[in-house]
Amino acid sequence: MANLLALIQNETLKVWKKKRFAVVVLILLILIPVFVYAQMKVAQNSADKFRTDWRAELQSRITDNTNALSSDRIPEEWKQWRKAIVQQLQYYLDHDINPESPNAVTFTRRFMDNAVSLFIPLMVLAIASDLVSSERSTGTIKMLLTRPVRRWRILFSKLATLTLYVSLILVTTIALCYVISGLVFGYGGWGEPVFVGFRVEGAEVDTTNVHAVTQGVYVLMQAGLIWFAAMVVALIALMISVLVRSTAASFVTMMAAIISGTLLANMASSWKTAKYLFNVNLELSAYLRGTPPPVEGMSLGFSLAVLGIWGLAAVIVSFSVFTKQDILN
Repeated sequence: MANLLALIQNETLKVWKKKRFAVVVLILLILIPVFVYAQMKVAQNSADKFRTDWRAELQSRITDNTNALSSDRIPEEWKQWRKAIVQQLQYYLDHDINPESPNAVTFTRRFMDNAVSLFIPLMVLAIASDLVSSERSTGTIKMLLTRPVRRWRILFSKLATLTLYVSLILVTTIALCYVISGLVFGYGGWGEPVFVGFRVEGAEVDTTNVHAVTQGVYVLMQAGLIWFAAMVVALIALMISVLVRSTAASFVTMMAAIISGTLLANMASSWKTAKYLFNVNLELSAYLRGTPPPVEGMSLGFSLAVLGIWGLAAVIVSFSVFTKQDILN
């Protein structure tokens, strides 16, 4: 056990010395203020246009989406999406709830909703894509394997380190979003209600199980789902790093997979089998806010199962290959 803990500590320090996490934090410190400023301008424009009446803005969005349904140029699946959005907005309006009240917590949950399918996975790749391939390129893996340590322990220590840094990336992102946006919007909003439980079925929204939770609870639920999706990306990246000798090839392969998933999520409505791809199922937090899934028939349970299977398969392949392949040559 002590030997395993020493390996984990060693792997953690190696990642830390590469300064990859410092780069991730620097990117966050640059981008989050930009998004905060953009959100501030949107809030100011909305306040000027609707004289701080969020109900008028909500009604305007309902009207715009309803009018778009009569256009022949809009695809049918987009019309179904707009119908679902209209029903949700009307639900908030009927219950006198402002779903986008400007505060630090609202900004944080909206930022994380938009970051889950592309931004968070790319930050995870900065850590995960070369855990094995970089050591193979530099030759340090040979020194490590000459020690009297089982190979599975070496890979497990890398997996434990990866889990630690994925968790740290998520916590840091949420903390920086809250702290920076709070300087502009204030640090309140934890107790404000958010409705969850919308179930999209075709063009209809089932509100039977809709109930209110506080924004604090919502952020915790959201963080858990995003962490799960990010860990699956990390596990697959680790597998690619084991299979591919080149660090650049490992990173580019995973980056292409993540970006293609974002594109497929917007274009795969008629390709039913696309729902079994891991990159189409990453946006788990969309189920919390009731956004229609990219492919009909998908649900939170389905996406969790698909991602779980991909993650488990990646772990099995990683350990099977790493413990048997000839890495020394």
